[in-house]
Amino acid sequence: MTNEAITYASAGVDVEAGDKAVELMKASVKAAQRPEVLGGLGGFAGMFDASALRGMDRPVLAASTDGVGTKAAIAQALDIHDTIGFDLVGMVVDDIVVCGAEPLFMTDYIATGKVVPERIAAIVSGIAAACAQARVALVGGETAEHPGLLAEDEYDVAGAATGVVEYADVLSPERVRAGDVVLALASSGIHSNGYSLVRKVISSAGWELDREVPEFGRTLGEELLTPTRVYAADLLDLIRTDGIDIHALSHVTGGGLAANLARVLPADAFARVDRSTWTPPAVFQTVGELGRVPQADLERTLNMGIGFVAMLPADQAAAAVAQLATAGIDAWPMGEIHDLASAPVADGVEVVQGAKGVDGGSVQVVGDYRS
Repeated sequence: MTNEAITYASAGVDVEAGDKAVELMKASVKAAQRPEVLGGLGGFAGMFDASALRGMDRPVLAASTDGVGTKAAIAQALDIHDTIGFDLVGMVVDDIVVCGAEPLFMTDYIATGKVVPERIAAIVSGIAAACAQARVALVGGETAEHPGLLAEDEYDVAGAATGVVEYADVLSPERVRAGDVVLALASSGIHSNGYSLVRKVISSAGWELDREVPEFGRTLGEELLTPTRVYAADLLDLIRTDGIDIHALSHVTGGGLAANLARVLPADAFARVDRSTWTPPAVFQTVGELGRVPQADLERTLNMGIGFVAMLPADQAAAAVAQLATAGIDAWPMGEIHDLASAPVADGVEVVQGAKGVDGGSVQVVGDYRS
């Protein structure tokens, strides 16, 4: 038994540091708002005026939650914390856009071993900046100090968002038709999936994060910390463009291109994708060669340079590519949709059918990457 009084602070939780972190993040959060947000930072719950939904015929709410996985370890090792928020927001709100919904508001959760106000404020500044880019309101969050569970310099981040779409406008596999073009949207890099593999590879090779890599034109750490591209606002603009009829979207995250594409296809559809239509960024080849990672495993883990996929009529593909280019997103046709019964299936090449519990369509990726 101790003779000293035990306080919350001596147990490792600094309430004052938490209050300071809130003060430091106020300006960032204020920039990530929408007119529908009620109240300010610090309430027990974020409030969002949903009266606009009364003007919709059949509003459907869409919700998503996610984190950034072990990419957070890269941010911690480099002591750079103002970009990881883009990874969080991208993983959450871009899943909502897949069904055609407009993300409305988001909340975040940060768990850390020790609250360092400046570090927490930097994390939230990135989250807020990404929310503003995605036209999503950041209505609240939580920072939790977990001494003994996490080391002082460790943290993890997670978030959740809610969106809405008119029932008649929901994007679903049923809209996909034979003859549709499979349109690729370039990623900004690895995004936020597969970092357990990537970190294992660089650790086994003995590479340090400050290593200059000529193929990247920067250090390994800078390449690995490249923020996830946030597509939400630009995809919503594309969906709402007259003359462009997006049938389905797929967010290329964990599981890779083929599995995520199969999830948004009807069971009687077959997508044939040609690797020769693009050259993956250098980081993917480096990870593969450095770790002698089999190509199949690499493609099931990483996005290989494609962050999103859209299906739409072939005669509208050029217009979609042009619009995405004005938004700074490279896009290109990489395949087409066929009826499964008459699909040109290549012998000896894996066909991925459905994924993650979805009895979806079939996808075959053929050819070699363009060098």
